[in-house]
Amino acid sequence: MTKLRVLFLCTGNSARSQMAEALLTHRAGDVFSAYSAGTHPEAVDSRTLEALHRFGVDSKNLVSNHIDDYQGQAFDYVITLCDKASNECRSYPGAAKQFSWDFPDPKARLGNNPFAATLNEINNRLSMFLLVENAAATELKVQPASAFDIDPTVFFKCLTDDIRLKTLMLTHYHGELCVCELMQALAEDSQPKVSRNLAVLKKANIISDRKQGQWVFYRIHPDLPLWAKSVLAQTTENNIPLINIPLTRLADMQGRPNKASFCQ
Repeated sequence: MTKLRVLFLCTGNSARSQMAEALLTHRAGDVFSAYSAGTHPEAVDSRTLEALHRFGVDSKNLVSNHIDDYQGQAFDYVITLCDKASNECRSYPGAAKQFSWDFPDPKARLGNNPFAATLNEINNRLSMFLLVENAAATELKVQPASAFDIDPTVFFKCLTDDIRLKTLMLTHYHGELCVCELMQALAEDSQPKVSRNLAVLKKANIISDRKQGQWVFYRIHPDLPLWAKSVLAQTTENNIPLINIPLTRLADMQGRPNKASFCQ
């Protein structure tokens, strides 16, 4: 079937509209062709790319565009993401439907990890968009395609244990850690105790592992649904004091194992 064309507009096309384009492509690229542009475009903010990477969303093809680059093209949806763009493009020529969404500019937003917070809010709005606007494409899954399904009840139960919660927060922060690093960070002398909790998280498909030499490294499962990654990201980024001491212990650890790239 012909893909539906969606154009996201913002002022600078450096953050919010880039996030929306990448998220929609990630979640529903088989049904929607997503584009983005700015009324006064700037370079794509590196913090935008970092936030998308942390959420497991591909950003390598994102470039900043001017709204004039799409002059004369028709779109099934044109969605503005800030009041300024909405006022400047109140009636976009060639738009079958036009929506005005307003999200805070992460570059001027206060709080911990404003780019991650904005990404999460845009993702939630896209969930509603897909539910409402996808009546004609019944095969589309609202959640991004995944190698497995994860039970929300199991997921949240895994967060109720102190060791498992801090393990996920530390792993989200560092990218990947091995058992000895987690033992040091958590001040746990019992390797079996840490390993048992890692086994619970692995069985629930929340983490995955890879072997590098004699070491086994654990990270957030790359196929974890975006909503679950968002929960872990928001929990970590808004509760850093909970892992400040473990992070200090880890930073002071001697003889930490060498890591190779995730891709190896």
